[in-house]
Amino acid sequence: MSTYPTLPADLIPADGRFGCGPSKVRPAQLDAIVRGADIIGTSHRQPAVKNVVGEVREGLADFFQLPEGYEIVLSLGGATAFWDAATFGLIENKSAHLTFGEFSGKFAKASAQAPWLEEPQVVAAEPGTAPSPSELDGTDADVIAWAHNETSTGAMVPVVRPNAEGLVLIDATSGAGGLPVDMKEADVYYFSPQKCFASDGGLWFAAMSPAAIERIAKIKESGRFIPAFLDLQTAVDNSRKNQTYNTPAVGSLLMLADQVKWMNAEGGLDAMVARTTANSEALYAWADAHELATPFVQDPASRSLVVGTIDFADSIDAAELAKALRANGILDVEPYRKLGRNQLRIGMFPAIDTADVVTLTRAIDSLLEQGVGAK
Repeated sequence: MSTYPTLPADLIPADGRFGCGPSKVRPAQLDAIVRGADIIGTSHRQPAVKNVVGEVREGLADFFQLPEGYEIVLSLGGATAFWDAATFGLIENKSAHLTFGEFSGKFAKASAQAPWLEEPQVVAAEPGTAPSPSELDGTDADVIAWAHNETSTGAMVPVVRPNAEGLVLIDATSGAGGLPVDMKEADVYYFSPQKCFASDGGLWFAAMSPAAIERIAKIKESGRFIPAFLDLQTAVDNSRKNQTYNTPAVGSLLMLADQVKWMNAEGGLDAMVARTTANSEALYAWADAHELATPFVQDPASRSLVVGTIDFADSIDAAELAKALRANGILDVEPYRKLGRNQLRIGMFPAIDTADVVTLTRAIDSLLEQGVGAK
């Protein structure tokens, strides 16, 4: 077994969690579970739990400054389940997709495999780059989709409506809460809460426009077969009652409610974007100036504020660096497994303090100076 150097205390971040989901959870969120312990194990159809769901929905509506008529809808299964639900309940005939990594490609794949839909239009960009929404101008698709943030590569694409008629669906799982967004530019902005919102997975939330809610009702009324678990009309109906079709994990909701309350109290979305911007500036400035490291995403405007991917020179084994960091309590900076690059991937979500990002870069420098990872 390899033995790695022990870093001094001043090179250990106050919190060593830099995972890209699940992400760092603030201690106050765990305290919220304790405070709400009396409702764990009680019916999710009764006011105590429904009040927590209502608090989350109202808090998210405030956080995103939802336009008139938009609603927060939720259900179980995470964003992976939402892709399947969208193929049943939001795409009428055809979808168009920007793909630029693993997760943006998964929705396109789900659409392509649905036998009741036409072959989707796919505009693909190389991992590490970010396509423009304008590349879907003029599409005849009735749903237009891309990821706000590609978690696998650390590239981000702005939420701007193309010049087309379709509903705009944005996978915001790693971006929601840490990237700027004008919700009028999207019809469905959906996400799981285990990234910026620092809760557990297994749920999905979506800010839906009136047009999206109308589309869901239209498809439901058409008689299309929709599995009960993936029925978006059921999700809309239950969300309006502050409940879910299936039993939710109440502990996750308590953690999420506390995080949303904290984010709003700190100044809302603008304040959270300021935090992620400071985190990303610290990381990318370090990498840009480093002789052995460089940001994977070359275009500075496309570099994610919430997921930083840093390539290392061929003379350095980044996997060994990650192991040495883990041995010192600095966790989950390994690259996305399927990307297969010699890099570190670093979460920079709102709950992560910029001082810890700076300390992380200093820790990496110290390990490199000691020869860790040298080939």
